[in-house]
Amino acid sequence: MPTPDRTSLDAILSAARDLLEDDGLPGVTMQAVATRVGVRAPSLYKRVQSRGELIRLVAEATLRELTERVDDAKTAADVLARFREFGKERPAAFQLVMTPGPGIPVANRELSAASSAALIRTATDLAGEADALEAARTLTAWATGFISMELNGSFRLGGDVDRAWNYGVERLVTALSDARR
Repeated sequence: MPTPDRTSLDAILSAARDLLEDDGLPGVTMQAVATRVGVRAPSLYKRVQSRGELIRLVAEATLRELTERVDDAKTAADVLARFREFGKERPAAFQLVMTPGPGIPVANRELSAASSAALIRTATDLAGEADALEAARTLTAWATGFISMELNGSFRLGGDVDRAWNYGVERLVTALSDARR
């Protein structure tokens, strides 16, 4: 008779996501996850083949969560505000999916494309269908850079960071809308 399963994939992913926020990507080890879910590390391999697969699954779960947050946003400013809010709440997860670095497992292409739907939709409204992808990439690149700098404490010249965010969003939205005309 086989031994009963003592943990689930959901529990493993939850533990890995918590470890990611607590200890960064280096802290997401099979041993650390096993400890969090109360099993021995070899037991995890019944659910997850490797640390790389675990990181990929965490990235995919993160993209699903981010997609849910931005999916019903009506404007580019709202999409970006929700994107920033997510980054501030889940900084390590944000960095995992937006700036993973070389050799870090990433979410599958289909999920990545689906997670961009709200931004593509609002970029289409701003810049037109012909330029929607470029507009979406511009918005994403600017927001990711801004949020990453904010998370890393890189804005050291004083001033109001929220005001700078709003300034950037307004200027980008205006520029993309003007280019359509």
